[in-house]
Amino acid sequence: MKFFYTLLLTVLVSIIHGQDFYNPDNIQTIEVTFAESNWDQLMNNAYAADAGYILAQSVTINGMTFDSIGVKYKGNSTYRDNQVKNPWHIELDTYKDHEYDGYTDIKLANGYKDPSFLRDVLGYQIVRQYMDAPLANYANLYVNGTLIGLYSNTESVSKKFMNKRFGSKENTRFKCSPPDGAGPQSTDLPKLVYLGQDSTDYYEAYELKSDVGWQELIDLCDTLANHTDAIETMLDVDRVLWMIAFDNVTVNLDSYIGLFAQNYYLYRSDYGQFLPVVWDLNEAFGVFSRTGSGNLNNTTAKQQMTHLLHENNSDRPLVQKLLSVPMYKRMYLAHLKTILLENFDNGAYYDMGLSLQSIIDDAVQADDNKFYTYDNFISNWTSDVGGGGGGPGGGGSAPGITNLMDGRAQYLLGLSDFTQTEPNISDISLSTPSPNVNETITISATVTDGTDVFLGFRNSAITAPFSRVQMYDDGAHGDGAANDGVYGVDLTISYTTTEYYIYAENENIGMFSPRRAEYEYYSINAVFMSNSDVAINEFMASNDTTVEDQDDEYEDWIELYNNGTASFDLSGYFLTDDATNLTQWSFPQGTVIEPDGYLTVWADKDEAQEGLHANFKLSTSGESVILVNPADTSIVDAIDYAEQTTDISYGRFPNGIGAFQTMNPTFNQENTVTTGIEDVLVNNDALKVYPNPAKNNFFLEYTNDDSKEKLVTIFNITGTITYQNSVVGKTLIDTSDWSPGMYIIKSEGSAMKLLVH
Repeated sequence: MKFFYTLLLTVLVSIIHGQDFYNPDNIQTIEVTFAESNWDQLMNNAYAADAGYILAQSVTINGMTFDSIGVKYKGNSTYRDNQVKNPWHIELDTYKDHEYDGYTDIKLANGYKDPSFLRDVLGYQIVRQYMDAPLANYANLYVNGTLIGLYSNTESVSKKFMNKRFGSKENTRFKCSPPDGAGPQSTDLPKLVYLGQDSTDYYEAYELKSDVGWQELIDLCDTLANHTDAIETMLDVDRVLWMIAFDNVTVNLDSYIGLFAQNYYLYRSDYGQFLPVVWDLNEAFGVFSRTGSGNLNNTTAKQQMTHLLHENNSDRPLVQKLLSVPMYKRMYLAHLKTILLENFDNGAYYDMGLSLQSIIDDAVQADDNKFYTYDNFISNWTSDVGGGGGGPGGGGSAPGITNLMDGRAQYLLGLSDFTQTEPNISDISLSTPSPNVNETITISATVTDGTDVFLGFRNSAITAPFSRVQMYDDGAHGDGAANDGVYGVDLTISYTTTEYYIYAENENIGMFSPRRAEYEYYSINAVFMSNSDVAINEFMASNDTTVEDQDDEYEDWIELYNNGTASFDLSGYFLTDDATNLTQWSFPQGTVIEPDGYLTVWADKDEAQEGLHANFKLSTSGESVILVNPADTSIVDAIDYAEQTTDISYGRFPNGIGAFQTMNPTFNQENTVTTGIEDVLVNNDALKVYPNPAKNNFFLEYTNDDSKEKLVTIFNITGTITYQNSVVGKTLIDTSDWSPGMYIIKSEGSAMKLLVH
C-alpha cells in the first residue's frame, strides 16, 4: 500500500539540500562559470570602479545550478588585484529570483591572514553560544572548472538574517566599518562617539544599510555620551556585554575594542533597541595586535591583555560608559567567566578546532593558492606563524591558537576578579508550574553569596527586551522565612509563554541562571482559557507560493474560525502580533464570521488594499498572534510561536479547538494533518535499506565506497532527528523503540524514505 504523510515534501526539501549549507561538518562546492575567459580582469575592474556585481553565466552549489548570477570581489585588506584567491560575494538574486536553502547572498573569505584556516569558523562557533551571530563553514570555489581554493563560507548579515533572528528587517541597520575601509591613517571610525547632530559627520565611519537611520544612530551616540541612565531604551546592553566579552577573551582586536573600532553591525529592533552582531573574525585569536591604545607585540602580551581594556577610555564609549555602571560591569565579568569556563578552561574549543582541522585537511592540501604552507596550517593550531602571503597584522605573527588561549585562560582565571567568590543560584521554583494566563505566581530561588537578586522576564514576543525586577528575602514575597537565602517575587503571567532568568550579584561579580542568559532562558508555558466561540485557527508567517490575495500578492495571513452555532460580530475587535500593543489593528464595522465559518486577514501592512489587511506582518522567526475584545481589551485567543517554515502553516488540530501544530496549509478550509498521495521517494542508487517497511530493525547498506565512514541522519516527518551516527559499510539500526510512521534517511547528500511498523 502506498501512502504518505503531510509535510514529507517540505521536510525533504530542507533535508536534502538545505540544512547543510552552513553545517561545519560539510565543505560546500561552489562552481562559477563565466562566458568570458578574462573574468578575473573584469572582476578587478569592477572592484576598482566600485561598479558592483558583474554577470556570471551560472553558479552551481552542491550540484544545483542557477543561471545569470551577480558576483564581485569584496574585502579591504584581504583583496589584491594581483592575487588569484580574492574574497567573493555571490548574489543569487541580482538578475533573477534565485535562492539556495533560503539564502541569496554568499560571502566567501580567503584566509588571507589566517594560517590555521580556523579563526572565522571556530570564532563563530564560540560566539553563537551567547548571542545571535552568522553561521559559518567552508567552501571550495571553482571558476570555469579550475579550483581557486578553500574559503570560509559565512552567512551574510542581511535583511534575511535580521528577519530570521530579530523578527523584522526594515528597521535601521548599520554596518559599523568605514565604507572606504579602515587603515593606519583613518580618523573617521565607528566608535559611537557623539559628534553632534550633523549626520554628515558620521558618513565616513558608518555604512547605512537601510533606507533611513542616521538620526537614530546620532541618538544612540548622544545617549551613550549624555544620558547613560536611559541606555537600555536605546541599546540591548546584555548583547553588547557578550560581544565585548567575546572580543576580549579571544583577543579579537579587529573589532570595536581594537584600533579601528569596526567589524560589527547594529540593527534597531521593533522595540527601539540597537542589537549588535559581530562580523569578520579572520583576525581573531590574536592576529590583529593593535588595541587603539597600544600594540601587543608578542603572544605573551596578548595572553595578558587586560580584561578591562578601554574601561576608562572615552574614545570607546560602548565600553567605558557601560563598565562605569556597577551592575553592568558585574554582568560583564560574569559573561567573561562563562566564556572562559565553557570553552577554554574545559578544553571544549580544542575539540572544536581539531574537528574543523580534520574536516578541511585534504582541502587545504589541495589549495594551491593559499597564502601559507600546509605545514603552517598544521602548526598554527599550536605554534606562532609569521610572514606568509597575508603578512598577519602587517607583517607580524599569527599566534598559535592553543598556545594563546590556554595561556590567556590561565592568566584571566587567576585574576582576583575571577577568583573571588561568586553567587550561587539553585532550586528555582514556580508556585504554579503550569499557570493560566493572567494568573499571578511566585518565582523563587535559593541564592548564596549574593547581595542583590533579580528576575529578568518577558511576557510578550520572543524578540522583546527583558525587564528586570528585584527579588526579596524578607518573608513577604513567597520566599519563606526572612533571611533564609530564598528569594522570591510575584509575577503576573500575561501571555501563553513567559521567558525568564535569575541574576544575582555581590560586590565583586554577577551570576546568571542559566549562565548564558539573556541568550538562553527558562520558559513558563501557560494555558489560555477562552470563553469565546471564535478562535485563531491557522496562520502562515512566510507565504511564497501558497495563496494570493486579491491583488495577486503572496502575503502572510491569519485565519479565524467560528466554533459556535450563531454568527459572531467582530466589529471593533483587535488583532495584533504584539502583547504590548493589544489595540494594534481593528476589524472594520460589519465584519461578521458565520457559524462553522472562516475569516482570513492578510498580515501585510497594506491597509489601503481592498479587504481585510492588517497593519502588521508576521515574523518567520517567531512572535505572537492575539485576538482582543474591544470592550475591556481582554484576550479572546492567543498563540505564540517559534520559527516558521515557508509555505507551511501553523494551525489547530482538531479544527478550531485543538492544539497548534505544523501542517500543510488549508486556507479557509478544515484543518487536517494527514493525507494520502503517491510515494515520491524510492530507493536511490547510493543506499539500500531492507527490510522496508521495518519492524524492530533494518540494514542500511552503501552500494559504493563502503569502507568510508559516512554520517547518517534519520528524521521523523516533523523534521526531528531520531537517529544520527557515523557508520561504515553495512549497518544494522535498531527501531524497536521508534514510533510507527514515516522516516527520512539522509546520508552523503542522498535521501530516501523508511516506513516503520
